[in-house]
Amino acid sequence: MDPDNLDEPRVRRATASDWPALAGIDSLAATGDGARRDSIRGWCERGAVLMAQDPSTPDGPSSPLGYAVLEYTFFEQGFLTLLMTAPNARRRGVGTQLLRAAETTCATPKLFTSTNASNHAMRRLLSHAGWQRAGILHGLDEGDPELFYLCPRTRPYNDLSQTGTSTAFPA
Repeated sequence: MDPDNLDEPRVRRATASDWPALAGIDSLAATGDGARRDSIRGWCERGAVLMAQDPSTPDGPSSPLGYAVLEYTFFEQGFLTLLMTAPNARRRGVGTQLLRAAETTCATPKLFTSTNASNHAMRRLLSHAGWQRAGILHGLDEGDPELFYLCPRTRPYNDLSQTGTSTAFPA
């Protein structure tokens, strides 16, 4: 994050009380998908969610601009399970900030993610951030293979749980 640009999103670890606001910006949960709402609640309770907020509102941080779920269930390596940006926050750098936050907070040597081949926005985001294709899996979604990516890990580990506050991430 650029300290001279206070309009950039701030990223912090979500708390258990943040899950309803995150469900409100999630394209599945907002349309009534109970399983996704339950997942968001569980991820928040386990401390697996990084949440981006707009710092420029006069009454303090705004509602979420996006969130990322960082877990360690993929061969005991970091795995970005989900990255979601609020519809009104897309193409504003929120996804990039969340990728950087996941990279700097990941506690394992490698960080992976995956997306459907049809998700061109996520594929562009990963490409622009330097993530490298690591594999492909057919059969999860009929006719839409899952593409796996590996993060070009260059930043040191940063434990957000120690501060509980917004952390600036290098640009």
